Amino acid sequence: MKCRTRVRSEAAQLPALAKFLQEFWSAAALPPAQSLAFEIALEEIFMNVVTHGTPAGSHGHVDICLTLEEGSLTLAVEDEGPPFDPLLLPSPDTHTRLEERRVGGLGVYFVRQLMDAVSYARVGPRNQLRMMKHLER
Repeated sequence: MKCRTRVRSEAAQLPALAKFLQEFWSAAALPPAQSLAFEIALEEIFMNVVTHGTPAGSHGHVDICLTLEEGSLTLAVEDEGPPFDPLLLPSPDTHTRLEERRVGGLGVYFVRQLMDAVSYARVGPRNQLRMMKHLER
């Protein structure tokens, strides 16, 4: 099963993406308890694209693709921003006291912890981040 959507690269589109994910989840009859990892991943990566990958004043698009194959779900997020591999970001310091840490920098870390595999590729003029998780039925 495969489903795609395209939205403008703006924060106001987040509810539409949440609905897209919920409708896919329901149509595929996936266990509700396993959706949280994908909800977090989609929100974190989409908002990173909106905040950091879309030049001010421009209206790019983000393509989302969900693919369910052989018990695994892959979430692919593609954008038209400048080349950026979030997997090259250093791991955050999770041992320092909360009050002493800088704000931000945990989104990609959480995505990597929640998913079984995460990969980045530059496909032509687009960034593509693929996140895969094995699902239990």
